[in-house]
Amino acid sequence: MVDLAHKAGVEAELEQHRRELTGYCYRMLGSSFEAEDAVQETLVRAWKSYDSFEGRAALRSWLYRIATNVCLDMLSGRERRARPMDLGPAQDAEVPVGATRGEEAWILPIPDGRVLPTEGDPEDLAVQRDTLRLAFIAALQNLPPKQRAVLILREVLRWQATEVAELLDTTVVSVNSALQRARATLDTIDTGAPAQPLDAETQELLARYVDAFQRYDMEALTALLHEDATQSMPPFEMWLEGREQILTFWVGQGHECRGSILIPTFANGRPAFGQYKPSGPNGEHEPWALQVLEISGDRVGEFTFFLDTATLFPLFGLPPSPYDR
Repeated sequence: MVDLAHKAGVEAELEQHRRELTGYCYRMLGSSFEAEDAVQETLVRAWKSYDSFEGRAALRSWLYRIATNVCLDMLSGRERRARPMDLGPAQDAEVPVGATRGEEAWILPIPDGRVLPTEGDPEDLAVQRDTLRLAFIAALQNLPPKQRAVLILREVLRWQATEVAELLDTTVVSVNSALQRARATLDTIDTGAPAQPLDAETQELLARYVDAFQRYDMEALTALLHEDATQSMPPFEMWLEGREQILTFWVGQGHECRGSILIPTFANGRPAFGQYKPSGPNGEHEPWALQVLEISGDRVGEFTFFLDTATLFPLFGLPPSPYDR
């Protein structure tokens, strides 16, 4: 009985770190599903070797060391994940959507509840949320894996250079050099506008967006989009740039979205919606997309429509029908 109680205690202690480890692995890997696999592997390895660990280092640091090694193994020899706008120029809204790529090609969204702490220092929470932006996650994938780890540990998690050097079995000089190179690379990449708080004005904007989209009121939607807004729809390579292009698509190829119902959620520190369109038998509403919005100022600056609802809706706790809420 004592042994069982000890094992249960170890599992509980390790489990307390799941959320922050998931955030770290997600930033490293760019996939919510791969991040969960990496964290599970990390906790299994830690549980198996816990007795030999014996507190020789801080438990949190030890877990991050394991998680880093797991992520580096997963990234070895693999193509980087990306967003459609990373692959080529914008397309004309009247051209058929065209080619798709497999799941392994794309940056995938993650529910806020899997990665963001529920409380803490407001400044730290703002950094955590801002560094979950899809554009930032995509930019990270341009870094070599070890540079990526250094930047996340130093600038997102606020670790000291000495701590990172110990974790990576390297020197402080090497850590600082890797961080400098990572920063220089990110300076050449558009990581989008910083996140803005979900204040009363933003909430009112989102309410207007939901109302306009569900009524499919193009005039009202026009007033809510930035002139240079963008839209992408993984797994399609196609992406659109400009308010007029987006609206042309919505009334053209995307006309079947008319009559959709939106259910709010949160992804990557951003407002998101499960979209159900009336495409089922007798016009029943079926899952169509997970919309992730980027708000800039008083308008929507970017839409990402993730179409793999079979895997993403369960991940986000979205029901198979909007009437099952």
